[in-house]
Amino acid sequence: MKRRHLFGAAAALLATLGLAGCNDDNKVETSGQQAASEPAKTYTWKMVTAWPKNYPGLGTAAERLAERVKVMSDGRLTIKVYAAGELVPALEVFDAVSRGTAELGHGAAYYWKGKVPTAQFFTSVPFGLSAIEMNAWLSKGEGQKFWDEAYAPFGVKPMVVGNTGMQMGGWYNKEINSLDDLKGLKIRMPGLGGEVLTRLGATTVNLPGGEVFTALQTGAIDATDWVSPYNDLAFGLHKAAKYYYYPGWQEPQAVLELLVNQKALDTLPEDLQAILTEATRAASRDMLDDYVYNNALALDQLKQQGVELKRFPDEVLGAMQEQSELVLGELAAQSELNGRIWASMKAFQAQVKPMHEISEKELYNWR
Repeated sequence: MKRRHLFGAAAALLATLGLAGCNDDNKVETSGQQAASEPAKTYTWKMVTAWPKNYPGLGTAAERLAERVKVMSDGRLTIKVYAAGELVPALEVFDAVSRGTAELGHGAAYYWKGKVPTAQFFTSVPFGLSAIEMNAWLSKGEGQKFWDEAYAPFGVKPMVVGNTGMQMGGWYNKEINSLDDLKGLKIRMPGLGGEVLTRLGATTVNLPGGEVFTALQTGAIDATDWVSPYNDLAFGLHKAAKYYYYPGWQEPQAVLELLVNQKALDTLPEDLQAILTEATRAASRDMLDDYVYNNALALDQLKQQGVELKRFPDEVLGAMQEQSELVLGELAAQSELNGRIWASMKAFQAQVKPMHEISEKELYNWR
C-alpha cells in the first residue's frame, strides 16, 4: 500500500511537471510516448523541372529523387514532379521556386543567367573543372558558400542534385575545319560556351531541350550542343545532324541543381531537412554513375548507326580557350561576388591539377 501511494505521488508530480502522464491502467507514460502516438505532420511539395517527362538521366533523376525522399521520410514528405511545361516552362523554373509557386526546382544554373548572371559559374565553365573536381570545390572548398550567397536574395537554397560528367562538343550539319567555319553559324548553346562562340562569329540561341531536335531538323539552327551520347541518342539528334564533335570544351562537366524555396525549407523539421539533403546527395552520385554507364552504351549505338565522330581542330580549340579566358574575366569583373568566385575556382583548379596530372591523366593515356 505504501509503495502504491508513493508511486501515485511520484506520477502526479511528474504529470504536474509535464514529464509524464497516467493512462487508464495507472501506468506512467512519458511525453515522448505520448508524442509518438500522435500522427506525424505530413508535407506535400511540388517540384518543377526543366526536362521533358521521364527524360532519361534528367527527368528520371527527378522522379527517383522524389521517390527516395518519400521512402526515407516514411511518407511524411511527398513530392509531386512536374515536367517542363506542365506547370511552368522549362526556363522559368528558378522564378517559380523563388515566388513559391513550387517548393522545389530541378534544372541547370546557367538557364537563369538572364536573372542571375553569377549562376553560370555553378553549372560549368569552359575548359574548367572536371566532375569530381567540381563536386569537391562545392562540398569541400568555397563553392557552396558562394552559391548560397548568389541565390539568397531570391529566397532560394541551391543543392547539387547530379552531374552529367564531361559532355560532347555538339552536333553540326557542317564541318568545322577552321575558325572561318564558325562565322555565321546558328547554334544552340547556353551559358558561357555560347558567349565564347558569339565572340568567334557564331549566332547562339538558348533553347530548352524539348525544342532542340525540331530546330536542328528544320534548319532553324545549324548546330547544337546538348549533353552526351545517352541523352543525345534519346532525342534522336543523330537523325538531324551528320557530325558529332568532341571534346566538350564548353562543359567539361555539368552540375544539375535542386532549387529549394528557403521559406518552405525552414518550415520542415530538422529530420526532414536532413532527409532532403541526404537524398539529394545520393541522387547526385546516382546520376553520375548513370551517365558513365549509359554514355558508353549509347556511343556504341551511335557508331553503329553511322554517326561521324570528329575532333575540333587545335586551331579552333585554341581560339575557344583564349576567348573563354576573356569571357570569364569579364564575368568576374561584373561584381565583387563574381570576382571572388572566379578567383576561388581558378585557385582550386591550380591546387588539384598536379595530382591529376600524375594520376587520372597518366592512367587514361596508358589505357
